[in-house]
Amino acid sequence: MFSGIVEEAATVVALNREQDNLHITLRCSFTDELKIDQSVSHNGVCLTVVSLEGDTYTVTAIRETLERSNLGLLEIGSKVNLERSMPLNGRLDGHIVQGHVDQTAVCQNVAEAGGSWYYTFAYAFDKEMAKKGYLTVDKGSVTVNGVSLTVVEPTWNSFKVAIIPYTHAHTNFHQIVEGSVVNLEFDIIGKYVSRIAALNE
Repeated sequence: MFSGIVEEAATVVALNREQDNLHITLRCSFTDELKIDQSVSHNGVCLTVVSLEGDTYTVTAIRETLERSNLGLLEIGSKVNLERSMPLNGRLDGHIVQGHVDQTAVCQNVAEAGGSWYYTFAYAFDKEMAKKGYLTVDKGSVTVNGVSLTVVEPTWNSFKVAIIPYTHAHTNFHQIVEGSVVNLEFDIIGKYVSRIAALNE
């Protein structure tokens, strides 16, 4: 379980394909605190640490993950948002995030707003999935590349988020431009409420 509060934007240093799997090696400042079999969120995708070497570590993404997320688009030098799992006695500074990416979205616009930025993202809308909670609501929560954010001006297939300078600098939002593909995880509470409501129809 995660909270959507990114600890660091790590750098991809190696990418190795093995059949349908992609082994991703990253360099980050807390590699020495990781251990084999530990779960870490990568752009919102929960992956398991499979090896450690010096200041780098490796995780493996399978075909399902690559098809549902933007991890298959990574290149050497790409920045990846990292978050270790939330301790049970910690504060929930963001919102409840599972690390299970639902789908991708595409950045439609980046607008500077007096020192902050508004990002607009569009995603493929499916009415039946929306009935199950796969949608955004005004002032609701959404996870974009593992970052817990508040939704602004949602439509059926798009929404905006406001990014403050700290988030812009300390996550990979500074690399997101028009056309960039990002990972989305919709609010799990909204999914449960939608499913329960459907039982009463």
